[in-house]
Amino acid sequence: MSKRTTTRHGTARPIRLLGDPVLRTECDPVRTFDTALEKLVDDMFVTMYEADGAGVAANQVGSGLRLFVYDCEDDRGRRHVGHVVNPVLVAADGELLVESEGCLSLPGMRFETPRHAHAVVEGVDAKGRPVRVEGTGYFARCLQHECGHLDGEVYIDVLSGDVRREAMRAIRDLQRP
Repeated sequence: MSKRTTTRHGTARPIRLLGDPVLRTECDPVRTFDTALEKLVDDMFVTMYEADGAGVAANQVGSGLRLFVYDCEDDRGRRHVGHVVNPVLVAADGELLVESEGCLSLPGMRFETPRHAHAVVEGVDAKGRPVRVEGTGYFARCLQHECGHLDGEVYIDVLSGDVRREAMRAIRDLQRP
């Protein structure tokens, strides 16, 4: 099934761009599991699909709650679709892979970013039921990326050396009038 044909009830929300303070603020745990939370999850899926993303964290759509959605494949080509409320990255291990990575909050930019080949996230779903998500390859990268957002980080924060300098230069160039 194509991401484009996936039917969701929700409304696309504007993606917050680097420079918006909500992206640099640690998100608050979800304490109320209600229809408003379910609507936020639906809106986040619609937003992610419209932006052709692999994942979206709540702060990227302006919400300060600890929550992300995802739809991406692992290193074996298996598709993973879901959401995690109050996620905790309990493992990021295995080989450190340096691959091109982008972010909907920094449109058009991609940089060689180090991420672990394996990741495990634990949390709950929108009904409060426990979930454990384990990923390898690109899916592991997605899990680490989205958890970082909820801690007030963007992927350029894990860059170093020449790649970080290149990223910072590209961002400065974009911000010039």
